[in-house]
Amino acid sequence: MWHKMSKTLSPIRKRMLVRLRVRALRRRVWFKVLDRLERAGVELTIKVVDAVRSPVLARMLLSVVAKLMDAMESPVARMMREVGSDLVRRASRIAQQWGHRSAHRWKADLRFIRFLAVMQMCTSPMFST
Repeated sequence: MWHKMSKTLSPIRKRMLVRLRVRALRRRVWFKVLDRLERAGVELTIKVVDAVRSPVLARMLLSVVAKLMDAMESPVARMMREVGSDLVRRASRIAQQWGHRSAHRWKADLRFIRFLAVMQMCTSPMFST
């Protein structure tokens, strides 16, 4: 949503930045992810502007927003995006080769993607104790 904004979508608004800042502060990523200049740019924009019209400022804010959204993404959501979708595509392709006609629908099933991502997390050495 945030990092996929372009000229065709609505401009960045003060209200959106305030909500993002509060959320980042609550999740303790505001100071970890952003440097002093990035934080100052967002704070100043919140104080001065209601809607960002400058393409240069919008580009800077979008990079900050993308950083924050990436830092606030849950481990399960990240695994769903990075691993789960690929596993579902492979499983769907194999099942279709075996004659399972409805397997093409698996690619759009978020519950199945989440299931495979969580299963991968449980078997991954990175998540073992």
